[in-house]
Amino acid sequence: MKLVRLITYYLLGMISIFFVSIFPHYFSTRGVPDSQGYFEQLITFGQDLFKPESWIYKMEVSKAGGAPMMEIMWPAFIYSMQILAGALSIGFIVAILLALGSAFLPAFVLRPIKKVLDVLESVPDLIVATLLQVLSIYIFKKFGVDLFSVASFKEKAYFAPIVTLAILPLVSMFKILLLMIEEEFLKVYVTFAKSKGINKLRILISHVIKNIMPISFHHMKIIIWGTLSSQFIIERIFNVHGLTHYLLENFQPITVFVTLALIFTPFYLLFQLIDIWLKEEQPLSYEKKRGSSWHKWRLRTILGWSKRSTENILYTIKSINLRKLSPFRPIVSFLFLFGGHMKNWKFALGALFFILAISYSVIYSVTTDNHVDQVRLHYSEDGVTLLGAAPHAPTEPFFFGSDKLGYSLFDQLVIGAKYTLIFALLIALLRVASGLLFGVFYAFHLGPRTQHWLGKLVDSIHFLPLSLIAYILLAPILMPAFTGFGYDFTYSFIERILLEMFILTILVVPLTTVLLGKEIKRVLDYEFIASARVLGGSKFHLFWRHIFPHIGPRLTILLGTQFIQVLLIFIHLGIFNFFFGGTKLSFDPMGGDPPTSMTQEWSGLVGQVGRTAIGAGRYWYLWILVAFMISIFAMQLIIQGVKEVQQVKVGVLYKLPKARNRRAAANAGDLLDYQLTKDSFKVMNPEPRSNRKMEKGFKITFKQKIERLM
Repeated sequence: MKLVRLITYYLLGMISIFFVSIFPHYFSTRGVPDSQGYFEQLITFGQDLFKPESWIYKMEVSKAGGAPMMEIMWPAFIYSMQILAGALSIGFIVAILLALGSAFLPAFVLRPIKKVLDVLESVPDLIVATLLQVLSIYIFKKFGVDLFSVASFKEKAYFAPIVTLAILPLVSMFKILLLMIEEEFLKVYVTFAKSKGINKLRILISHVIKNIMPISFHHMKIIIWGTLSSQFIIERIFNVHGLTHYLLENFQPITVFVTLALIFTPFYLLFQLIDIWLKEEQPLSYEKKRGSSWHKWRLRTILGWSKRSTENILYTIKSINLRKLSPFRPIVSFLFLFGGHMKNWKFALGALFFILAISYSVIYSVTTDNHVDQVRLHYSEDGVTLLGAAPHAPTEPFFFGSDKLGYSLFDQLVIGAKYTLIFALLIALLRVASGLLFGVFYAFHLGPRTQHWLGKLVDSIHFLPLSLIAYILLAPILMPAFTGFGYDFTYSFIERILLEMFILTILVVPLTTVLLGKEIKRVLDYEFIASARVLGGSKFHLFWRHIFPHIGPRLTILLGTQFIQVLLIFIHLGIFNFFFGGTKLSFDPMGGDPPTSMTQEWSGLVGQVGRTAIGAGRYWYLWILVAFMISIFAMQLIIQGVKEVQQVKVGVLYKLPKARNRRAAANAGDLLDYQLTKDSFKVMNPEPRSNRKMEKGFKITFKQKIERLM
C-alpha cells in the first residue's frame, strides 16, 4: 500500500510539472494571430512527449538540428548535483559539529553566537557570492594567486560555487539545531538522566540527537528547498554550465519539463525513503485510535462528500453575524497590538525602518517628481579640468557613487524603496491571507484522509526550486517579445504587475494553506474550544473569537518570513534582468542603455552587480545589495520582537526593568542581612490615640484622622 501511495504522489508531481512546462510558451504566444489556447497546446505537448524525435535539444548557435536531449541534460544534471551534494554535505556536517560543540558552551557565549547567526541569515546569497568574488580579485591583484577558477565549457569549477552554496544550509541548520538542543535539555527526561549520573556528552549523543532527528528532517527539506533556489543563481554568477545554463539556452517546453523532472525525481525518492525509515506517525491510524468518524468517511461517496461540504460552507456563511463583523474592528485591533509591540525595542526598530523608508521615498517622489541626478562627466570648479567620467566613485560628485550612465545610486534607491517594500509586503500579505482563507477550509471542512493526501501532495513542492519556477512562469510576461512589427510587451503594464503578484502569491499558497490549516487544527484540539462548542458556538464564532486571536502572532511571523522570501525572489529575478512590472530593453545596434525596471524598484539595479562590475573596481555597487540586506534584517527584528512579546505573555521570557531589578536586588539584600532574634515575632501594638507623636512609617486610617480633628 505504501508503494502505491509513493507512486501515486510521484505521478501527481510529474503531472504538475507537465502543466507548468507549457506556461512559458502559452504566455509568450498569447495574443499572437493563429495562436492556440492553453489546453490545445497542452494536448499537443502531451502527444509530443511520446515521440522520440521531440526529445531533441536544439542548438541555437549551431546549424545542425540538435542533439538528443538526455545527452545534453544528463551531464549537466550530474554536474549541478555534484555541486549541490558537496554544498549540502559540507554545510550540514559543519553545522552538526558546531551545534554539538556549542552545547557545552556557557549561556553568555551562546548569546552573541545567536545574534551573529541572525545577522548572517539576513545576508542574501548574492552578497556572499559577490564578496567571494571581491576576495578572489583582491588576492589575485595582491599576490597573483587565482583563488577561484572560472567555469567554462572545457573546465569545471567546483570550489567557489560549493563554498558559496554551503553557507546557507550551514547557517540555517546550525541555528535550528542550536535552538532544538537547548529546548531538549530543558525537558524532564534530561534532568532525570543527570540525576542518575549520566554525563552531558552521553545524554547528547544517546538521547537528544535521537529525539531531534525527525524534526531536523522536516527542517532539512525547507533548507534544501531554499538551497535549490540559490543554486539557480550561483550557477549563473559563477558561469557554471549546469542545468540552469542549458535551460536558459533552450527555453522550450520539453527542456523545462526535463529540467524540473530531473530535479524533482531524486529528491522526492530520497525524502520519501527517509520518511518511511523514520516511521512517522500516520494521521489516519491516530484518528482511528481517537474513535473518529474515519470508518464513516470510507462509506461516503465523492458526490455525497461534496454535497455535505457545500452545505457546511453555506451554513457557516449564514452563521456570520454581519452586525458584529465591523470593518473597523480589525483595524482597531491591529493598532492596539501594534502599539503594544512597539514597547519591544527590536520590533520598534524594525517597524520604524519600514515607516521611515517608505515615507521618505513617497515624499521624495512627490516633491521631486522622481528626479534622479545625473553627471556623465565630472569637471572641477573651473569647468575645464575633467575629474572623471561615469561611473563615479564615492564621494564626488555623489556621496554613494553612480551607475555607468552617471545616475546617482542613492536617488535611485530612495525612489525604488516604496515600490520594492510596498509590493513585497503586499505579496507577502496576499500569501498569508490566501493561506489563512484556504487553511480555514482545510481545518473545518476536509476529512482526515483528504488532509493527509493534500499534505503529502503539497510536500512535493519542496523539491522544486521556487526561483526557478518563478523564472519559468514570469519570463514571457516581464520580457518584451517579437510581435512581427518589433519587440513589445504581450501584456499591459497593469496586467504585468497583477500577473506577477498573482504568480508569486499562488506559488506559495498551497504551502501556507497546509501550514496554517495544521495550526488551526492544533488550536481546535484545545479544551476551551470544546467548551465553546458545548455552549453552541458556530464555526465562524470559534474562528473569529478564539482561533484567530490565538494564531495572530503566528500570522505575523509568517508574514515576515514570506516578505523575506519575496525579496530574495526579487534579487534572483534581478540577476536575469527580470524586474517587477517589466524590463525596459534598448535594441539600439550601436549599443543602448542597460536593461532598466519599469517601476524603478531595487531589483532593477541588481543586474548591475556582477563579476564585470566588481572586477572593474566598482565596489560601491554593493550599496544596492546592502539595501536589501538592511530590509531583511529589519524584518527579522520585527519577527524576533513578536516572538519575545508572545514569550513574555506566556511566561517563557520575562525581564524586569532595570529600576525594578535594582529594587528587587536591594530587597533581596535586605532579607539576607536580616537576623532573627527573640523579638522578631513580638506583637507590636500602636500607641494610644491621645498620643499625637506617631512613629515614622506608621500608617493611620481616614477614620483616625477625623477623630483627631474632633
